[in-house]
Amino acid sequence: MKSSEPGRGWLLRLVIAFSFTQGAVSMARPAVSYRALALGADARAIGVIAGVYALLPLFAAVPLGRRTDHGRCAPLLPIGVALIATGCALSGTAGSLPAMAAWSGVMGLGHLSFVIGAQSIVARQSAPDEQDRNFGHFTIGASLGQLIGPIAAGLVVSEHDGAMGRTSATALFVSAALTTFSLTSLWRIERRRAGTAGAPGKEAPARKVSVRGILTTRGVASGMFISLAVLSATDILTAYLPVVGEQRGISPAVVGVLLSLRAAATVACRLAITPMIRLMGRTVLMAVSCLGAALLCAGIALPVPAWTLGVLLAGLGFCLGVGQPLSMTTVVQAAPEGARSTALALRLTGNRLGQVAAPASAGVLAGLAGTAAPFVMLGGLLLISAAIAVRPLRGRPPADPGEGRSAPEKRRTEESPASPGTGRPPG
Repeated sequence: MKSSEPGRGWLLRLVIAFSFTQGAVSMARPAVSYRALALGADARAIGVIAGVYALLPLFAAVPLGRRTDHGRCAPLLPIGVALIATGCALSGTAGSLPAMAAWSGVMGLGHLSFVIGAQSIVARQSAPDEQDRNFGHFTIGASLGQLIGPIAAGLVVSEHDGAMGRTSATALFVSAALTTFSLTSLWRIERRRAGTAGAPGKEAPARKVSVRGILTTRGVASGMFISLAVLSATDILTAYLPVVGEQRGISPAVVGVLLSLRAAATVACRLAITPMIRLMGRTVLMAVSCLGAALLCAGIALPVPAWTLGVLLAGLGFCLGVGQPLSMTTVVQAAPEGARSTALALRLTGNRLGQVAAPASAGVLAGLAGTAAPFVMLGGLLLISAAIAVRPLRGRPPADPGEGRSAPEKRRTEESPASPGTGRPPG
Protein backbone atom coordinates (compact mmCIF):
# COMPACT_ATOMS: atom_id res chain seq x y z
CA MET A 1 0.00 0.00 0.00
CA LYS A 2 1.34 3.38 -0.91
CA SER A 3 1.04 6.03 1.76
CA SER A 4 0.36 9.67 1.05
CA GLU A 5 3.18 10.51 3.45
CA PRO A 6 6.65 8.93 3.74
CA GLY A 7 6.20 6.78 6.80
CA ARG A 8 3.82 7.24 9.69
CA GLY A 9 6.09 8.81 12.29
CA TRP A 10 3.76 11.81 12.38
CA LEU A 11 0.87 9.50 13.29
CA LEU A 12 2.84 7.85 16.10
CA ARG A 13 3.76 11.25 17.55
CA LEU A 14 0.15 12.36 17.27
CA VAL A 15 -1.03 9.22 19.09
CA ILE A 16 1.51 9.84 21.88
CA ALA A 17 0.43 13.47 22.28
CA PHE A 18 -3.25 12.48 22.25
CA SER A 19 -2.55 9.82 24.89
CA PHE A 20 -1.18 12.46 27.28
CA THR A 21 -3.96 14.99 26.71
CA GLN A 22 -6.72 12.38 26.89
CA GLY A 23 -5.07 10.80 29.95
CA ALA A 24 -5.11 14.17 31.68
CA VAL A 25 -8.76 14.79 30.79
CA SER A 26 -9.76 11.24 31.78
CA MET A 27 -8.03 11.72 35.13
CA ALA A 28 -9.59 15.15 35.61
CA ARG A 29 -13.20 14.23 34.79
CA PRO A 30 -13.74 11.78 37.69
CA ALA A 31 -11.61 14.03 39.92
CA VAL A 32 -13.99 16.91 39.11
CA SER A 33 -16.92 14.69 40.10
CA TYR A 34 -15.26 13.70 43.38
CA ARG A 35 -14.32 17.31 44.18
CA ALA A 36 -17.86 18.44 43.41
CA LEU A 37 -19.18 15.73 45.76
CA ALA A 38 -16.81 17.02 48.44
CA LEU A 39 -18.26 20.52 47.90
CA GLY A 40 -21.79 19.18 48.46
CA ALA A 41 -22.97 18.37 44.94
CA ASP A 42 -25.73 15.83 44.37
CA ALA A 43 -26.27 13.64 41.29
CA ARG A 44 -28.15 16.43 39.50
CA ALA A 45 -25.34 18.95 40.06
CA ILE A 46 -22.78 16.43 38.78
CA GLY A 47 -24.81 16.19 35.57
CA VAL A 48 -24.84 19.98 35.16
CA ILE A 49 -21.06 20.26 35.68
CA ALA A 50 -20.47 17.45 33.19
CA GLY A 51 -22.71 19.29 30.71
CA VAL A 52 -20.86 22.61 31.08
CA TYR A 53 -17.68 20.77 30.03
CA ALA A 54 -19.26 20.59 26.56
CA LEU A 55 -21.00 23.99 26.49
CA LEU A 56 -18.17 26.28 25.30
CA PRO A 57 -17.04 23.76 22.64
CA LEU A 58 -20.61 23.66 21.35
CA PHE A 59 -20.24 27.24 20.06
CA ALA A 60 -16.56 27.13 19.11
CA ALA A 61 -16.37 23.97 16.99
CA VAL A 62 -17.59 25.27 13.63
CA PRO A 63 -15.47 28.48 13.61
CA LEU A 64 -12.40 26.41 14.47
CA GLY A 65 -13.25 23.95 11.69
CA ARG A 66 -13.68 26.77 9.16
CA ARG A 67 -10.30 28.18 10.12
CA THR A 68 -8.65 24.79 9.80
CA ASP A 69 -10.17 24.13 6.35
CA HIS A 70 -8.37 27.19 5.02
CA GLY A 71 -5.17 27.05 7.05
CA ARG A 72 -2.89 24.89 9.13
CA CYS A 73 -4.13 22.42 11.73
CA ALA A 74 -1.07 22.11 13.99
CA PRO A 75 -1.42 25.48 15.84
CA LEU A 76 -4.63 24.23 17.47
CA LEU A 77 -2.71 21.50 19.30
CA PRO A 78 -0.60 23.59 21.74
CA ILE A 79 -3.53 25.98 22.23
CA GLY A 80 -5.64 23.01 23.29
CA VAL A 81 -2.92 21.78 25.65
CA ALA A 82 -2.70 25.20 27.33
CA LEU A 83 -6.48 25.41 27.84
CA ILE A 84 -6.71 21.87 29.24
CA ALA A 85 -3.88 22.52 31.71
CA THR A 86 -5.48 25.81 32.80
CA GLY A 87 -8.91 24.23 33.27
CA CYS A 88 -7.51 21.32 35.29
CA ALA A 89 -5.34 23.48 37.56
CA LEU A 90 -8.03 26.06 38.30
CA SER A 91 -10.66 23.35 38.89
CA GLY A 92 -8.35 22.16 41.67
CA THR A 93 -8.41 25.58 43.35
CA ALA A 94 -12.15 26.24 42.85
CA GLY A 95 -14.12 26.51 46.06
CA SER A 96 -17.66 26.54 44.67
CA LEU A 97 -19.75 24.51 42.26
CA PRO A 98 -20.22 27.39 39.73
CA ALA A 99 -16.45 27.87 39.60
CA MET A 100 -15.98 24.13 39.11
CA ALA A 101 -18.43 24.23 36.22
CA ALA A 102 -16.74 27.25 34.60
CA TRP A 103 -13.23 25.77 34.66
CA SER A 104 -14.62 22.45 33.48
CA GLY A 105 -15.88 24.36 30.44
CA VAL A 106 -12.39 25.75 29.78
CA MET A 107 -11.03 22.21 29.96
CA GLY A 108 -13.63 21.09 27.42
CA LEU A 109 -12.74 23.96 25.05
CA GLY A 110 -9.09 22.93 25.17
CA HIS A 111 -9.93 19.32 24.45
CA LEU A 112 -12.07 20.34 21.48
CA SER A 113 -9.29 22.53 20.03
CA PHE A 114 -6.78 19.71 20.27
CA VAL A 115 -9.13 17.12 18.77
CA ILE A 116 -10.21 19.28 15.80
CA GLY A 117 -6.60 19.99 14.92
CA ALA A 118 -5.53 16.37 15.35
CA GLN A 119 -8.44 14.82 13.41
CA SER A 120 -7.95 17.28 10.56
CA ILE A 121 -4.27 16.33 10.33
CA VAL A 122 -5.19 12.64 10.10
CA ALA A 123 -7.80 13.38 7.41
CA ARG A 124 -5.38 15.44 5.32
CA GLN A 125 -2.36 13.18 5.60
CA SER A 126 -4.11 9.83 5.07
CA ALA A 127 -4.94 8.42 1.65
CA PRO A 128 -8.60 7.29 1.32
CA ASP A 129 -7.58 3.63 1.61
CA GLU A 130 -5.72 4.39 4.88
CA GLN A 131 -8.41 6.35 6.70
CA ASP A 132 -10.10 3.50 8.57
CA ARG A 133 -6.73 2.25 9.80
CA ASN A 134 -5.25 5.65 10.64
CA PHE A 135 -8.36 6.94 12.42
CA GLY A 136 -8.49 3.65 14.30
CA HIS A 137 -4.87 4.03 15.37
CA PHE A 138 -5.39 7.70 16.20
CA THR A 139 -8.26 6.88 18.55
CA ILE A 140 -6.03 4.33 20.32
CA GLY A 141 -4.39 7.43 21.80
CA ALA A 142 -7.72 8.38 23.34
CA SER A 143 -8.25 4.86 24.64
CA LEU A 144 -4.77 4.71 26.19
CA GLY A 145 -5.47 7.99 27.96
CA GLN A 146 -8.83 6.71 29.13
CA LEU A 147 -7.10 3.59 30.43
CA ILE A 148 -4.40 5.39 32.43
CA GLY A 149 -6.33 8.47 33.60
CA PRO A 150 -9.04 6.83 35.73
CA ILE A 151 -6.53 4.50 37.42
CA ALA A 152 -4.37 7.49 38.28
CA ALA A 153 -7.40 9.37 39.63
CA GLY A 154 -8.40 6.35 41.72
CA LEU A 155 -4.91 6.08 43.20
CA VAL A 156 -4.74 9.76 44.14
CA VAL A 157 -8.31 10.41 45.31
CA SER A 158 -9.14 9.13 48.79
CA GLU A 159 -12.38 9.40 50.75
CA HIS A 160 -10.87 8.37 54.10
CA ASP A 161 -11.11 10.85 57.00
CA GLY A 162 -12.72 13.56 54.90
CA ALA A 163 -9.77 13.78 52.51
CA MET A 164 -11.81 13.71 49.27
CA GLY A 165 -11.71 17.48 48.72
CA ARG A 166 -7.95 17.73 49.18
CA THR A 167 -7.02 14.59 47.25
CA SER A 168 -9.34 15.35 44.33
CA ALA A 169 -7.68 18.78 44.04
CA THR A 170 -4.29 17.05 43.96
CA ALA A 171 -5.52 14.78 41.15
CA LEU A 172 -6.53 17.86 39.15
CA PHE A 173 -3.09 19.44 39.61
CA VAL A 174 -1.46 16.20 38.46
CA SER A 175 -3.77 16.22 35.41
CA ALA A 176 -2.61 19.72 34.51
CA ALA A 177 1.03 18.62 34.68
CA LEU A 178 0.34 15.46 32.66
CA THR A 179 -1.19 17.50 29.83
CA THR A 180 2.02 19.43 29.26
CA PHE A 181 3.95 16.24 28.45
CA SER A 182 2.09 16.09 25.12
CA LEU A 183 4.11 19.10 23.96
CA THR A 184 7.19 16.88 23.68
CA SER A 185 5.59 15.02 20.75
CA LEU A 186 4.14 17.96 18.81
CA TRP A 187 7.03 18.41 16.38
CA ARG A 188 6.77 17.88 12.63
CA ILE A 189 3.20 16.66 13.03
CA GLU A 190 1.82 18.51 10.02
CA ARG A 191 3.59 18.32 6.68
CA ARG A 192 2.61 20.29 3.61
CA ARG A 193 3.62 18.80 0.30
CA ALA A 194 2.47 19.63 -3.19
CA GLY A 195 0.37 16.86 -4.62
CA THR A 196 -0.69 15.40 -1.28
CA ALA A 197 -4.27 14.21 -1.48
CA GLY A 198 -5.35 16.21 1.50
CA ALA A 199 -3.15 19.28 1.13
CA PRO A 200 -4.78 22.51 2.19
CA GLY A 201 -4.58 23.95 -1.29
CA LYS A 202 -6.65 21.11 -2.66
CA GLU A 203 -9.07 21.13 0.27
CA ALA A 204 -10.08 24.78 -0.01
CA PRO A 205 -12.09 25.70 -3.10
CA ALA A 206 -13.19 29.23 -3.83
CA ARG A 207 -16.77 28.59 -2.77
CA LYS A 208 -17.31 28.03 0.94
CA VAL A 209 -19.73 25.18 1.58
CA SER A 210 -22.53 26.15 3.95
CA VAL A 211 -23.17 24.30 7.19
CA ARG A 212 -26.58 23.31 5.85
CA GLY A 213 -24.96 21.97 2.69
CA ILE A 214 -22.62 19.82 4.77
CA LEU A 215 -25.38 18.52 7.05
CA THR A 216 -27.65 17.61 4.15
CA THR A 217 -24.91 15.61 2.44
CA ARG A 218 -25.94 11.98 2.58
CA GLY A 219 -24.28 10.18 5.48
CA VAL A 220 -23.05 13.17 7.50
CA ALA A 221 -26.02 13.62 9.85
CA SER A 222 -26.44 9.89 10.47
CA GLY A 223 -22.74 9.49 11.18
CA MET A 224 -22.96 12.41 13.59
CA PHE A 225 -25.83 10.82 15.50
CA ILE A 226 -24.02 7.51 15.91
CA SER A 227 -20.91 9.33 17.12
CA LEU A 228 -23.02 11.37 19.55
CA ALA A 229 -24.58 8.26 21.04
CA VAL A 230 -21.27 6.44 21.45
CA LEU A 231 -19.52 9.42 23.03
CA SER A 232 -22.47 10.13 25.33
CA ALA A 233 -22.19 6.58 26.64
CA THR A 234 -18.48 6.99 27.32
CA ASP A 235 -18.97 10.41 28.90
CA ILE A 236 -21.78 9.42 31.25
CA LEU A 237 -19.87 6.30 32.26
CA THR A 238 -16.92 8.49 33.25
CA ALA A 239 -19.04 11.01 35.12
CA TYR A 240 -21.54 8.67 36.81
CA LEU A 241 -19.59 5.53 37.65
CA PRO A 242 -18.04 7.31 40.68
CA VAL A 243 -21.57 8.09 41.88
CA VAL A 244 -22.69 4.49 41.27
CA GLY A 245 -19.56 3.26 43.05
CA GLU A 246 -20.22 5.42 46.09
CA GLN A 247 -23.81 4.19 46.35
CA ARG A 248 -22.81 0.52 45.94
CA GLY A 249 -19.84 0.71 48.30
CA ILE A 250 -17.18 0.47 45.57
CA SER A 251 -14.01 2.42 46.41
CA PRO A 252 -12.58 5.13 44.08
CA ALA A 253 -9.57 2.90 43.34
CA VAL A 254 -11.83 0.08 42.12
CA VAL A 255 -13.93 2.53 40.10
CA GLY A 256 -10.72 3.73 38.44
CA VAL A 257 -9.79 0.15 37.56
CA LEU A 258 -13.27 -0.48 36.13
CA LEU A 259 -13.10 2.62 33.92
CA SER A 260 -9.62 1.64 32.75
CA LEU A 261 -10.82 -1.89 31.98
CA ARG A 262 -13.39 -0.40 29.64
CA ALA A 263 -10.69 1.68 27.98
CA ALA A 264 -8.39 -1.35 27.60
CA ALA A 265 -11.15 -3.24 25.80
CA THR A 266 -11.58 -0.24 23.49
CA VAL A 267 -7.86 -0.33 22.66
CA ALA A 268 -8.18 -4.04 21.80
CA CYS A 269 -11.16 -3.28 19.56
CA ARG A 270 -9.34 -0.56 17.65
CA LEU A 271 -6.29 -2.73 17.10
CA ALA A 272 -8.59 -5.31 15.52
CA ILE A 273 -10.85 -2.91 13.63
CA THR A 274 -9.39 -3.46 10.14
CA PRO A 275 -9.78 -7.28 10.16
CA MET A 276 -13.27 -6.90 11.67
CA ILE A 277 -14.28 -4.60 8.78
CA ARG A 278 -12.90 -7.11 6.28
CA LEU A 279 -14.84 -9.92 7.94
CA MET A 280 -18.20 -8.23 8.57
CA GLY A 281 -18.33 -5.07 6.51
CA ARG A 282 -18.74 -1.61 7.99
CA THR A 283 -22.55 -1.63 8.04
CA VAL A 284 -22.90 -4.87 9.98
CA LEU A 285 -20.02 -4.02 12.30
CA MET A 286 -21.52 -0.66 13.23
CA ALA A 287 -25.00 -2.09 13.77
CA VAL A 288 -23.83 -5.07 15.86
CA SER A 289 -21.53 -2.93 18.00
CA CYS A 290 -24.29 -0.39 18.76
CA LEU A 291 -26.76 -3.15 19.60
CA GLY A 292 -24.28 -4.88 21.89
CA ALA A 293 -23.43 -1.60 23.62
CA ALA A 294 -27.15 -0.88 24.16
CA LEU A 295 -27.70 -4.20 25.94
CA LEU A 296 -24.56 -3.87 28.06
CA CYS A 297 -25.42 -0.29 29.11
CA ALA A 298 -28.80 -1.48 30.33
CA GLY A 299 -27.05 -4.30 32.21
CA ILE A 300 -24.99 -1.79 34.21
CA ALA A 301 -28.23 -0.48 35.70
CA LEU A 302 -28.71 -3.81 37.48
CA PRO A 303 -27.43 -4.13 41.08
CA VAL A 304 -24.58 -6.48 40.16
CA PRO A 305 -21.33 -7.04 42.11
CA ALA A 306 -18.11 -5.30 41.15
CA TRP A 307 -16.65 -8.27 39.23
CA THR A 308 -19.78 -8.57 37.09
CA LEU A 309 -19.69 -4.84 36.51
CA GLY A 310 -16.12 -5.30 35.28
CA VAL A 311 -17.23 -7.95 32.76
CA LEU A 312 -20.04 -5.70 31.52
CA LEU A 313 -17.70 -2.72 31.18
CA ALA A 314 -15.11 -4.76 29.26
CA GLY A 315 -17.74 -5.86 26.74
CA LEU A 316 -19.12 -2.33 26.56
CA GLY A 317 -15.67 -0.88 25.93
CA PHE A 318 -15.10 -3.27 23.04
CA CYS A 319 -18.46 -2.41 21.46
CA LEU A 320 -17.99 1.34 21.91
CA GLY A 321 -14.55 1.19 20.29
CA VAL A 322 -16.07 0.87 16.82
CA GLY A 323 -18.17 4.01 16.62
CA GLN A 324 -15.67 6.85 16.87
CA PRO A 325 -13.07 5.89 14.20
CA LEU A 326 -15.66 4.67 11.68
CA SER A 327 -17.80 7.77 12.14
CA MET A 328 -14.72 9.92 11.45
CA THR A 329 -14.06 8.05 8.21
CA THR A 330 -17.72 8.23 7.26
CA VAL A 331 -17.93 12.00 7.75
CA VAL A 332 -14.61 12.70 5.99
CA GLN A 333 -15.55 10.59 2.95
CA ALA A 334 -19.08 12.00 2.78
CA ALA A 335 -18.15 15.67 3.22
CA PRO A 336 -17.85 18.00 0.22
CA GLU A 337 -14.35 18.90 -0.92
CA GLY A 338 -12.98 21.89 0.95
CA ALA A 339 -15.20 21.32 3.99
CA ARG A 340 -13.74 18.22 5.63
CA SER A 341 -12.40 19.97 8.72
CA THR A 342 -15.71 21.80 9.07
CA ALA A 343 -17.56 18.50 8.74
CA LEU A 344 -15.36 16.97 11.43
CA ALA A 345 -16.03 20.05 13.56
CA LEU A 346 -19.78 19.61 13.02
CA ARG A 347 -19.40 15.99 14.11
CA LEU A 348 -17.67 17.25 17.25
CA THR A 349 -20.43 19.85 17.70
CA GLY A 350 -22.93 17.00 17.67
CA ASN A 351 -20.77 15.15 20.17
CA ARG A 352 -20.64 18.17 22.46
CA LEU A 353 -24.38 18.73 22.08
CA GLY A 354 -24.79 15.19 23.33
CA GLN A 355 -22.35 15.93 26.14
CA VAL A 356 -24.53 18.87 27.19
CA ALA A 357 -27.92 17.20 26.79
CA ALA A 358 -27.06 13.66 27.90
CA PRO A 359 -25.52 14.52 31.31
CA ALA A 360 -28.26 17.07 32.00
CA SER A 361 -30.92 14.48 31.13
CA ALA A 362 -29.00 11.89 33.12
CA GLY A 363 -28.93 14.23 36.10
CA VAL A 364 -32.70 14.72 35.97
CA LEU A 365 -33.27 10.96 35.61
CA ALA A 366 -30.83 10.18 38.41
CA GLY A 367 -32.61 12.66 40.68
CA LEU A 368 -36.01 11.13 39.88
CA ALA A 369 -35.27 7.42 39.52
CA GLY A 370 -31.78 6.80 40.92
CA THR A 371 -28.32 6.54 39.38
CA ALA A 372 -29.20 3.41 37.38
CA ALA A 373 -31.65 5.35 35.19
CA PRO A 374 -29.03 7.17 33.03
CA PHE A 375 -27.64 3.84 31.87
CA VAL A 376 -31.09 2.72 30.74
CA MET A 377 -31.36 5.99 28.82
CA LEU A 378 -28.01 5.29 27.15
CA GLY A 379 -29.19 1.83 26.19
CA GLY A 380 -32.16 3.36 24.38
CA LEU A 381 -29.95 5.91 22.60
CA LEU A 382 -27.57 3.20 21.40
CA LEU A 383 -30.50 1.06 20.27
CA ILE A 384 -31.64 3.91 18.02
CA SER A 385 -28.08 4.16 16.70
CA ALA A 386 -28.12 0.45 15.82
CA ALA A 387 -31.33 1.01 13.83
CA ILE A 388 -29.73 3.96 12.00
CA ALA A 389 -26.57 1.97 11.30
CA VAL A 390 -28.49 -0.93 9.76
CA ARG A 391 -30.55 1.25 7.41
CA PRO A 392 -28.23 0.82 4.39
CA LEU A 393 -29.00 -2.93 4.48
CA ARG A 394 -32.72 -2.31 3.99
CA GLY A 395 -34.05 -2.47 0.49
CA ARG A 396 -31.01 -4.23 -0.94
CA PRO A 397 -31.36 -7.34 -3.05
CA PRO A 398 -31.25 -10.42 -0.79
CA ALA A 399 -28.39 -11.97 -2.71
CA ASP A 400 -25.39 -9.88 -1.80
CA PRO A 401 -22.71 -12.30 -0.66
CA GLY A 402 -19.98 -9.70 -0.95
CA GLU A 403 -21.70 -7.19 1.34
CA GLY A 404 -19.10 -5.02 2.92
CA ARG A 405 -16.36 -5.84 0.41
CA SER A 406 -17.77 -5.21 -3.08
CA ALA A 407 -15.95 -2.33 -4.74
CA PRO A 408 -18.94 -1.09 -6.79
CA GLU A 409 -21.20 -1.22 -3.75
CA LYS A 410 -18.54 0.57 -1.73
CA ARG A 411 -18.49 3.39 -4.25
CA ARG A 412 -22.29 3.75 -4.13
CA THR A 413 -22.60 3.71 -0.32
CA GLU A 414 -19.29 5.00 1.00
CA GLU A 415 -20.86 8.16 2.31
CA SER A 416 -23.55 6.36 4.33
CA PRO A 417 -23.23 6.35 8.16
CA ALA A 418 -22.28 2.72 8.20
CA SER A 419 -20.68 2.19 4.83
CA PRO A 420 -20.08 -1.50 4.21
CA GLY A 421 -16.78 -0.94 2.46
CA THR A 422 -13.45 -1.66 4.03
CA GLY A 423 -11.99 1.70 3.17
CA ARG A 424 -9.46 -0.04 0.85
CA PRO A 425 -9.28 0.57 -2.89
CA PRO A 426 -10.79 -1.90 -5.36
CA GLY A 427 -8.61 -4.86 -6.12
